[in-house]
Parts: sequence; C-alpha cells; structure tokens
Amino acid sequence: MTISAGQMTVELLGGLALFLFGIDQLTDSLKALAGDRMRTILARLTSTRFSGALTGAFVTAVIQSSSVTTVLVVGFTTAGLMSFSQSIGVIMGANIGTTITAQIVAFKVTKAALGMIAFGFSFLFFAKRDALRHYGGIIMGLGLVFFGMSLMSDAMEPLRTYQPFLDLMIRMENPLIGILVAAAFTALIQSSSATTAIVIVMAGQGFISLPAGIALAMGANIGTCVTALLAAIGKPREAIRAATTHVLFNIAGVLIWIGFVVQLAEFVTMISPVHAELAGAQRLAAETPRQIANAHTIFNIANTLIFIWFTTLIARFVEWLIPDKPLGRAIVIAPRFLDDDLLTTPALALHHVRLEIEHMGEQVRMMLAQIMPAILDGNTAVLDEIHGIDERVDVLHAEIVAYLGQISGRELSKKQQKEFLRLMDAVNDLENIGDVIETNLVELGRRRIEKGVSISNATQDVLNGFHGVVTRAVDTAIRSVSEDSLDDARSVADMKKEITTIANSAAIHESKRLVVDEPNRIEAYTIEMDITEKLQRIYYFARRMARTVIKGAT
Repeated sequence: MTISAGQMTVELLGGLALFLFGIDQLTDSLKALAGDRMRTILARLTSTRFSGALTGAFVTAVIQSSSVTTVLVVGFTTAGLMSFSQSIGVIMGANIGTTITAQIVAFKVTKAALGMIAFGFSFLFFAKRDALRHYGGIIMGLGLVFFGMSLMSDAMEPLRTYQPFLDLMIRMENPLIGILVAAAFTALIQSSSATTAIVIVMAGQGFISLPAGIALAMGANIGTCVTALLAAIGKPREAIRAATTHVLFNIAGVLIWIGFVVQLAEFVTMISPVHAELAGAQRLAAETPRQIANAHTIFNIANTLIFIWFTTLIARFVEWLIPDKPLGRAIVIAPRFLDDDLLTTPALALHHVRLEIEHMGEQVRMMLAQIMPAILDGNTAVLDEIHGIDERVDVLHAEIVAYLGQISGRELSKKQQKEFLRLMDAVNDLENIGDVIETNLVELGRRRIEKGVSISNATQDVLNGFHGVVTRAVDTAIRSVSEDSLDDARSVADMKKEITTIANSAAIHESKRLVVDEPNRIEAYTIEMDITEKLQRIYYFARRMARTVIKGAT
C-alpha cells in the first residue's frame, strides 16, 4: 500500500492543532467561569492532607489545568495560608484531576463534534452575558477536541497495513520504551492531554495493545513535569519546590508501577465495558480506549493513596534538596505573588494582585511603626532606614501597576474591569501613604533634629495616641483590600468621626502649650501641628482604600 506521507502528516498535525486549541479553549472558558470560586475552595478546604488531595483533584478537574492549581498552591504557601506539606496533598490531587481529560476523550462522540462547535460558537459570539459566553466556549472547546481526534484517527487509518509502522509499534510493547517515548513527546509538546489523546486514537485503530497504551500514558505523566519545571524558572523557592515535588511524585509513581503494567491491564479489562458483540481487532479498538483511560485514572489515584501518608517526609526532603537562599547583605525586594502564568485567568491574576498589595502593605506598616519614635526622639540613621523602606514600597508599587497593565490587556468581564480599577486606586492610595511618611514625616523628623527641638512628654503621649489610631486604620484598610473584607472596609470608613475628634483634641492641646516658656516653642508647635495634619492625611488615603472595597460590594 502506498501512503502519502506528506498528506498524512498534514492531517495528523492539523488534527493535533485543533485538539490542542480545543483544550486551550475549554480550559480558558472553565477558568474564566469558575476560577475565582475554585480559588476560594482551594483556600478553605486544605486543612488536612486528605482534604487537600480531594480539593486539588476537584479544582483541577473543573479548571482542567494542573499548572494553574500548582500556581495557586504556591501563592497560598508563600502567603502562609497553608504549609508546604499541605500543598503536597493538593499537588497529588491535581494529578487525579487531570485524568478527567482522558476519560472525556475516550468517549466515542466524534459524530457530534461539528454540532458542538456550531452550538458553542453561537453562544460564544452572540450571547451578551459573560457566563453564557463562557459556557459556549466550553462546548466549542469540547467539540474541537473531539473533531481533532477524529481527524487524527482518519489520518492514521492507512497505517493499519503499513508494516514499518506496525514494527515500530511492536517495540512499544516494552514498557520502558513506551514510557520514554511518551515522556519525550509530552515534554516536546507540553501537553499530557494531547499525548493521552493520541494514545487513545492509536488504541482505537488497533495499533497498540492495552499494556503498551498504559505504559505510554505513564510516560505522559513524567513528560508533563517539564511544563511545571519551565514555569518555575525564575520563580520563588516555593514555586521551585512545588515543581520539584510534582516531578518526584510522578517519577516515583511510574517506578512503582512499571513492573505491574500487565497486572494493571488485566484489572482494567475486568472493570471496563465489554463489547461482546464485536470480535478481533474491532473489539479491541472499541474496548481499549476506555481501558487506557481507566488505567490512567486508577494509576494516579493509587499513587496518591500511597504517597499521601508521607507528605511531611516528602516536604522535609524537598526543603533539604532546595534550601532557602542565604540572605545577602543588600536588601532586595521583588513581588511574591505576581505570576505571568496567571494572566490568562484574570480572576486569579486579580486575586494575586490583592496578595501582593498585602506584601506592599507590610512595608508600609514597617514605615508607619518606625516613623513616630523617629520623629519624636530618633536619629537620622532611623530616618534613613525609613527612606530605604519607601524605596521598596515604590518598587512593589511599580511592579503591581505594570502587572495590572498586563491584566487590562486581557479580555475582562464587566465585574473584572471594575475590580481592576478599584485595585489600581487602592495600590495608588497605599503608595501615597508611603509618600506622606517618607516625604513629609521623615522631613519633620530631620527638622526636629536640625533645630534641636524637644517634644514634651505630654505632647508625645497625645501624638502617639493619634498615631496608634491611624495605624489601626491603615492596618484594617490594607486587610480589607487584600482579603476583600467589607466589614473591615466599613470599620475604616466609620473611623472618620473618631479621627476628627482626636485631631481636634490634639490641636487644642498643642495650642495650649504654645504659651509655655520652652526653647524653640514656636518651631516645636509648627512641627507638632504638621505631624497632626499628616496623620490625618494618612487616614484620608486609608479611608480611600477602604472605600474601593465598599464600592465593589454595592
């Protein structure tokens, strides 16, 4: 039989391209529809290793992206919302969630593919509600997946009688060769779903046996680790540890099962649907795809059940393998949560902006905690240190604004557009608080030192009391934005009357002391009044931050 290699290659690659595009369409729509809810679930239901594994499986099954799940886990670990050992359970569960793709593609629904594409397209392009458009994207993505598989299947059909290809497939009966080939192919195309789909297509054509298909699916599990490793390049230590855990878990799982491929094949044959009405190659082609999908699922579930008991030991080993970087003398700050991999999922990217605002807020809190002692009774070294902290605030502000700019270039829902604008306002208000401290209050401290001004103990008590209330307002405002807490936001807004009362009382106190016979009394009075005014201004920006949260709830 003569086979047109060029035509077959074009059809095969075209089918693969449609399959991958369909997977991307499906994943993007699922993430847009459920990304924020999945984040909430992941944050709340990971208290134990077992709930973490179940949650990781569920989240990944819904959003069809183990990489997004891993990125979320890294963010929560960095923020201290879960321990590294807890995160390992989620990573293990994510492997189970990815098997849903194999189960989906094992269904013989290729005849409905074009109808699904047309139906999904109509919703995607004509529906006015964002939710309906996302549902349309899901249906269209599934249709493209099935249509791509159909094209690949048709392209490979002539190979049934092509002896060189059949000889090559015989080599795949060796589990080790099958694992290595699938791992290399998956690493190349960076999609375990695509590799599994091709394996199922070949099984459906009768090219490979069940044991060979299982070995190839195992190899895809190893190859997909390359994606996680590439995503971790240049990322914090937590990201590298998460990617390393994924690699170690998948490789160890394959090593355990490599000697039991035949036994696993026998087991899935017993539990999978049987087509007794068919015989020979036709029966194998009908039954093997589902058997491979089932073996893929059982393999990942079993590995999770085995390793879930050793999460603490695994965490210790990975932390030993990848220790924290030694602290250098230079103080360098970089964003903790702004991950470019999340830009394709605006809901998750915006949430990570909130986490980064909390990180920026930590620096502002440090400035605010140090500034009053420095103004009233400090030295220039402390004031210089506060200036240095403000430089870190400016760096984080610039990084957040730039990241928000990248988000704005994505397709955002109306809700996300409003959230984007509110976060931009909030981060600018937080930066303004840092500027008031660094530009105005630090300068007042330098004036006090240069003029030799002494602030009385009574006035220090008044100013420290005012500073304490303003600090509480700033803390609560930052938390209201980072956690999207309406109660905290309202608490800050309701402090306006209290702030005004305290400011007036401070002004009266300072005015009474104006007549006191002390050196530099006029200069001291000016500094004291300026401190009061600047503390009020800091509260003004804190209140503006809180109002961004209140606006989002109305």
